[in-house]
Amino acid sequence: MPCSNGDDFGSNKLLLEAKEASFLDIFLLLFSSDIKKRTFVDCSEEQRLQDFPHRWIICISILVQRLLITFKEALAFVGQAIEMWLNLLSSNGGFFGLLANILTGKVVKPDRTSATFTSAVGNLDTRVEMDKNIGVEDRRYMPSLSFMAAKIAYENEAFISSAVKDHLKMEFKGYYDFWNGHLQQLSTPAFILQDSKADPNLIVLAFRGTEPFDANGWSTDFDVSWYELKGVGKVHRGFMHALGMQKNGWPKDIDQGATDHSYAYYSLRQMLKNMLQKNEKAKFIVTGHSLGGALAILFICVLALHEEALLFERMEGVYTFGQPRVGDKQFAEYMEDKLKKYDVRYLRYVYSNDLVPRIPFDDKSFMYKHFGPCMYYNSLYRGKVMHEEPDKNYFSLVWIIPNMVNACWELVRGFLLPIVKGRDYRETWLMTLVRIVGLVIPGIPAHCPPDYNNSTRMGNVPVSVDLQYSQEELHQELLMIEMPRTF
Repeated sequence: MPCSNGDDFGSNKLLLEAKEASFLDIFLLLFSSDIKKRTFVDCSEEQRLQDFPHRWIICISILVQRLLITFKEALAFVGQAIEMWLNLLSSNGGFFGLLANILTGKVVKPDRTSATFTSAVGNLDTRVEMDKNIGVEDRRYMPSLSFMAAKIAYENEAFISSAVKDHLKMEFKGYYDFWNGHLQQLSTPAFILQDSKADPNLIVLAFRGTEPFDANGWSTDFDVSWYELKGVGKVHRGFMHALGMQKNGWPKDIDQGATDHSYAYYSLRQMLKNMLQKNEKAKFIVTGHSLGGALAILFICVLALHEEALLFERMEGVYTFGQPRVGDKQFAEYMEDKLKKYDVRYLRYVYSNDLVPRIPFDDKSFMYKHFGPCMYYNSLYRGKVMHEEPDKNYFSLVWIIPNMVNACWELVRGFLLPIVKGRDYRETWLMTLVRIVGLVIPGIPAHCPPDYNNSTRMGNVPVSVDLQYSQEELHQELLMIEMPRTF
């Protein structure tokens, strides 16, 4: 399709404004398909919600968002308190060190902006270095580098800068936080590093995922609102707003100097162009975990919409980890076509029972679709290329018992792995607590960084994914694949 100059929206849409919905409104929606009476739902006439399952999912979406809005400040306070306590312990040498410092009046107070202050996500997996056994020529190098960037994207600027320079031994190019026009606030952090050891040099753009205590981030994940983009398909509204969508869609260029705000897509696109012009042989990677993964592949979508052929020529690949679904079947087909046209390597990593890649649902009501090769790893870190991860919508009754058995094994494995593989694989006590929560909700710990980190370090990489993206090669590989076991 031709480059977009704005006015991209088709006639179809489904927009949910949770802030405007009372709990009574949510209850009444269940029993009435007359959307005109529900002021917090805006949808086209042809998308009237006649079926109960569709309305049920929408009600759950709005209810969760409404609760997150209600407890936004409390959630943020709890998150800050937990992070401060974790860093207070680490800054003072653990619990007994803290106790001793309290008695002697020498308590070290953590600084949230310092290079030593670690986020809650960072406390789940404290590793900030790549496996020394994975060299530049190793087929695991690109996924390992991509995940490490996606993981440290959760940290503050000073921490990221230090991790990149002192641990990864790479160049830190900048940390940024971009404006979300829908939320009217800065909510989309990203950073860029350059790996000069690789030949050609690699520039890595990493988007931050959803933070555990960020109500706005979780609201974005649970929002099932979408816009129809002409010629592209139906795309998740929250992800597009986070990336910098304008009121008229995705004009190819905007005047960011006319506003005090900068938007992720337009700013990062220009930064990449500038960096690639200065280094004619360099290539770049786009990556992210969770919400960050959704933003990474949507960034590629908008580049394709604007026919940024020069950037595609310099793109090494797109690697996402625990990425939720972004659009419908038409969107998936559009992306398949563009990835093939521009010869882009796209790998979507999914670990075991991770809940997030299985939302929003792929069912008859919403038809959100994944696309491209899925690198699926079971809880033994054995990887296979698949069309779709098992139990694609997570809540299948058939998988309840296997998932819980698997969660028990993962808890035990956390104690066994460092004995077998060494101290680098020792899990933190916080991650152990999350594993215990996983006995009830198996998909929660599976989304955390340790298992994705382990998958890129220990997991095998099928030969086919070492090649540039090819529909024909992928099809042949998938024909030979059996469904992997859960554990």
